[in-house]
Amino acid sequence: MPYAITQTCCADASCVSVCPVNCIHPTPQERAFGSTEMLYVDPNTCISCGACTDACPADAIHPIETLTGPLQQYAAINAAYFDDIPAATDPAPNFHLWDQPEPPRPLPSTRIPLRVAIVGTGPAGMYAAEDLLLHTDAEVTLIDRLPSPGGLLRYGVAPDHLATRKVAERFTRFHDHPRTRTVLGVEIGRDLTHEDLLSHHNAVIYAVGSATDRQLGIPGEDLPGSIPARRLVSWYNGHPEVTPDAIHLPTGRVVIAGTGNVALDVARILTTEPAALRDTEIAPRALSALANHEDREVVLLARRGPGEASYSLSELFELQHLAGVDLVVDDHDPRIRAAVASAANAKAAALRDVAFETIDWDTDPKPGRRIVLRFYTSAAELTGDSRVQAVRTTDGLELATELFIRSVGYRGAAIPGLPFDEEAGTVPNDAGRVTDRPGTYVVGWIKRGPTGGIGTNRSCAKQTVDALVADATAGHLAPPPGSRRKFLRLAKRRR
Repeated sequence: MPYAITQTCCADASCVSVCPVNCIHPTPQERAFGSTEMLYVDPNTCISCGACTDACPADAIHPIETLTGPLQQYAAINAAYFDDIPAATDPAPNFHLWDQPEPPRPLPSTRIPLRVAIVGTGPAGMYAAEDLLLHTDAEVTLIDRLPSPGGLLRYGVAPDHLATRKVAERFTRFHDHPRTRTVLGVEIGRDLTHEDLLSHHNAVIYAVGSATDRQLGIPGEDLPGSIPARRLVSWYNGHPEVTPDAIHLPTGRVVIAGTGNVALDVARILTTEPAALRDTEIAPRALSALANHEDREVVLLARRGPGEASYSLSELFELQHLAGVDLVVDDHDPRIRAAVASAANAKAAALRDVAFETIDWDTDPKPGRRIVLRFYTSAAELTGDSRVQAVRTTDGLELATELFIRSVGYRGAAIPGLPFDEEAGTVPNDAGRVTDRPGTYVVGWIKRGPTGGIGTNRSCAKQTVDALVADATAGHLAPPPGSRRKFLRLAKRRR
């Protein structure tokens, strides 16, 4: 039986490179790569060799006959991707041709090894480190402002997504690599400057992600009880900068603005039976707080319709199969049923088996746990005296709540000493080269904006490292006056 890729796919294409029959798509050479929710196995081409399973860092690929419960639908999901793609021929426009094995990066052999500092130890920074350590003789200094490495893999991925968190194991060996030094608890702009890095390294790569949150710009947004989703995610993941008592969880209703994957993660964690979270990586104090509130309704506000929702199908499927939790669509707008009845959109069609209910919002939430999807609705104002007490929506609804969560996207923050595009929230760059800053590079969300998942960073990092290596080969990277040992001493003093 062929294999299928399931919901934990990280899309870094490790599986693509080992498949002997080119049955996994889209590949990094195809235009669709990075724009799909996951990668897919063509069941008509797969020979069931299992090579992809061994290569997958997220434990996402399984034989179809072993899929059970909600995972069974991924057999059809994988097959459906290929319905509109012609059968592979040699060559064919929709299928990649195998490239020659990639040789080591062509750096001059007469020079001393490059010294590269990488700021940030999340997926983007670690994919860049992996490329440098495996394909060059560069010495890499990994720097992170937090006391533990991992970035979003450690503090951003939902604690019950254990397979996705497993991707971090891929990078563990690079922290112990003989050409790697790791400096933790050091922040650029506070403890060290950009000039400090460049005076001890040939090049610096910033992989700092999107460190702030987008605002809604509505009255009352700054009231206590109104928080960005990042804070709640950090709280239940045990982020060292968020105290265990930083979140007040009310009994009753929680309102979330947004329907992206982070919003659905938050809704799932808030409504999951606490006993089911005990074997996850949730912070103990968060688990204890969740266990003190048995009844909870989470309302997700989506400003557009079900066909345009930001969540992935895999995230929606998790909510549909969440034990002890009712998933309901608020049946307040005829456009919703029309979209769901249409076969034109997979996201809308996925709601056909979800209950529709006309909800009386003037009454208290029903006992138990449930998640309500309310489409074509946005928050217009938060009201309350000393903290949030209600959310007024653009269509005249008033939702009583003591906790409002803003989940409308992340935004990059300026890095001291580097140019910054305020509108885009990124560092201006050309294929990773920072504008007007020789020897300075960016990768990940601070390079391209908060788009793409974990695996997208692999090709993003390759592009940045390609630029760095080309600059080194052309002699554009100045030798640093300070040594690596002096930098480590400096970092220790400033930390």
